[in-house]
Amino acid sequence: MNMAYEFNKKVIEHFENPRNVGMMKDADIVETVGSPVCGDMLTLYLKIKDDRVVDVKFKTFGCGAAIATSSIFTELIKGKTIDEALKITSDVVVGELGGLPEKKVHCSVLAPDAFEKAIKKYRERT
Repeated sequence: MNMAYEFNKKVIEHFENPRNVGMMKDADIVETVGSPVCGDMLTLYLKIKDDRVVDVKFKTFGCGAAIATSSIFTELIKGKTIDEALKITSDVVVGELGGLPEKKVHCSVLAPDAFEKAIKKYRERT
């Protein structure tokens, strides 16, 4: 059975050269989520100042789509206020990447889900 998926150039670019990848030692909040559908795991590191995402890093263990969606999500939220960043849904992520194969769309929820959970914890603490 052929498990290859057709990915567009932007998805491949973000998979091969992910932005904001790595750990952050001085993160204000760290959140890890996983997808039971495919077993992908994402850890999101956030630095917040004056209610704005001033820095973000991620580590994703998973398929190319999970890495690409994590990469573009971090690009989209960096510099935004928390409320602006919370509006960046999985649909926005897929749109910014120019689409994903139907069987890989579920990967696009990892980063927005991690961000939402991280902000909930952050707001409970502050």
